Amino acid sequence: MPTFDIVSEVDLQEVRNAVDQTNREAATRFDFKNTDSQVEFGDKELVLQSSTEDRLRALHQVLQEKLVKRQVSLKAFEDGRIEEASKGAARQRISIRAGIDQEHAKGLNRFIKELGLKGVASQAQGDQLRVTGKKRDDLQAVIAACKTHDFGIPLQFTNFRD
Repeated sequence: MPTFDIVSEVDLQEVRNAVDQTNREAATRFDFKNTDSQVEFGDKELVLQSSTEDRLRALHQVLQEKLVKRQVSLKAFEDGRIEEASKGAARQRISIRAGIDQEHAKGLNRFIKELGLKGVASQAQGDQLRVTGKKRDDLQAVIAACKTHDFGIPLQFTNFRD
């Protein structure tokens, strides 16, 4: 019986490279001079720091450009609110969402059932979703339908087996 998995993963090495490029650009650009603007890559989150809120927004935009250039989906990031740090500086935390949580898994299951394909079933397995079907063509139709619908998280389709 053919199966495949729907996962939501983030390539952390590409995120690290984008953060390094952003820090390098912030160190060399004239409009970031003397603003102490930087991005720190922590465990499952990014921390943006700058001397003013305007420079923080500009740093955020540069980071997003670098992430898009490295083909990392911006849907995997959840922006926190901009908070005030010491000496009037601004800070923002951006969390990295990886894996499919229960709420998104239920939405995906409902969407796959509403497609009405005979013999296709899906079930959540931890932070991924396993889709099984009788025909390979039905599973390919599920993949095509999921690619066109926006679930709010980046989706990858892996482990396709006949």
